[in-house]
Amino acid sequence: MFKGLFKNTRDKGEHYERLAKSYLQKQGLEYVQSNYYCPYGEIDLIMRDSNCWVFIEVKYRQSNRFGGALAALGHAKQQKLIRSIYHYLGAQQLHNVPVRVDFIAIEGKNPPNIQWIKSVF
Repeated sequence: MFKGLFKNTRDKGEHYERLAKSYLQKQGLEYVQSNYYCPYGEIDLIMRDSNCWVFIEVKYRQSNRFGGALAALGHAKQQKLIRSIYHYLGAQQLHNVPVRVDFIAIEGKNPPNIQWIKSVF
């Protein structure tokens, strides 16, 4: 289990999303929104990099066994993320704007290893 550090899986996910948000803000990205939910799925983080809208998937794994966090962005998850991004853009009436999809893979702890992959697909 989580040995008292987190109440549940959602709490754990939110912790690592906050860590990713802080990391990306230090890299110069501007925070827009967390946890955008729609009928197609969820977008973990929405940020801006100058005029580009950046949609970020965050994954945490304790270790790199079984491929680690990098292996967690499979085809089905990518398709859900794409549909969710289109939904967000439509809902916000954002048309013909530059868009990028990034991936934050976090592994281990004390301190965790953060990998930022820009334009993951």
